[in-house]
Amino acid sequence: MTTPPPLPATGAWLPGDPVGERRFFTFATDRRFALDSGRTLSDVVVAYETWGTLDADGRNAVLLCHAWTGDSHAAGPAGRGHLEPGWWNAMVGPGKPIDTNRYFVVCANVLGGCQGSTGPSSPHPDDGLPYGSRFPVVTIRDMVRAQARLADHLGVFQWLAVVGGSMGGMQALEWAVMYPRRVRSLVAVATCMQATAQQIAWGAIGRRAIRLDPRWRGGDYYDAAPGDGPSEGLAIARMVAQVTFRSDNVFTDRFGRELADRGDTGDTLGMWQQFEVERYLGHHGNKLARRFDANSYLAIGKAMDLHDIARGRGSIERAIARIQVPTMAVGIWSDMLYPSYQQRQLHEAVAANDVQSEYVEIDSPHGHDAFLINGDQIAGPIERFIGDVSKTS
Repeated sequence: MTTPPPLPATGAWLPGDPVGERRFFTFATDRRFALDSGRTLSDVVVAYETWGTLDADGRNAVLLCHAWTGDSHAAGPAGRGHLEPGWWNAMVGPGKPIDTNRYFVVCANVLGGCQGSTGPSSPHPDDGLPYGSRFPVVTIRDMVRAQARLADHLGVFQWLAVVGGSMGGMQALEWAVMYPRRVRSLVAVATCMQATAQQIAWGAIGRRAIRLDPRWRGGDYYDAAPGDGPSEGLAIARMVAQVTFRSDNVFTDRFGRELADRGDTGDTLGMWQQFEVERYLGHHGNKLARRFDANSYLAIGKAMDLHDIARGRGSIERAIARIQVPTMAVGIWSDMLYPSYQQRQLHEAVAANDVQSEYVEIDSPHGHDAFLINGDQIAGPIERFIGDVSKTS
């Protein structure tokens, strides 16, 4: 068996790497960008991709917001600059539900990310070294403010639809609350209006795993050789998260209680023999470590835990009252991470203000990841929903 190469200190995209389909927008060059934390950033870069053509009136633009470990590559093949195919290939493209023959589609890597946008692995403008431990806490609202700057740059002054799943749904919600006049419709998939204690608890375990990795070095590990970075902590954090992304039934049906191997004799049990499910989790942990950055995992996870549309707005009801556009909330019946009751609550809260709202539920055993796996169940509803909005004045 060939020994795989050691895991890199960071899987971040770095200047000098193949660009792929990314484009880059830089702002805050003459006036610093203020964050919710009270800190500021300068020379902020947003990596983004677009598909389709913006109409002359600028009214056919759709913003896709990615989840935790996603990036701007929502559609397209893997290749130079993109280790994996687009994360929503089934939904985005010519003739697909989000039809790039009709719509101008935009997806940006979030602030704090590691695939081209300013984040912990990015060069600090003061000295050119990675931000590392110097990178500030960012929030979902900070991410949306950066996207608003990108929208201005692209000439998009009102989105036909803002669509997102999981953390992307958090961004979509904040778009509708922060910039109600810049959004014509909202699609929030497998997400929440505010993070619950249990959701925060799962995130806290992952952060602890990274922090306790001695190779994390307090966040300043970017000069480490392959195999000497915090890949173990990041892999463990991903393994914990992977458990929450799928349902008990899926794990049981796929892996049962099977051991991956039984040693040389076939019947001797050892402490570190792996069950099949352990090997699966280990594979996903190492896979993420090859394409992601531990500090970005921390930064984005913290932003998700801080997510609360009521923060500074008095109440959820007052925040939701700012949403005055057609809304689709999508839940997954088997989702243990963002249970479907949270999306029903969103739908009911919007409808209570006499705003058009509908709830769609994905009937799938695949848990939270079903919005990426079972696109066939939401393709029709999302295509119809955005199409109906596009027909309105």
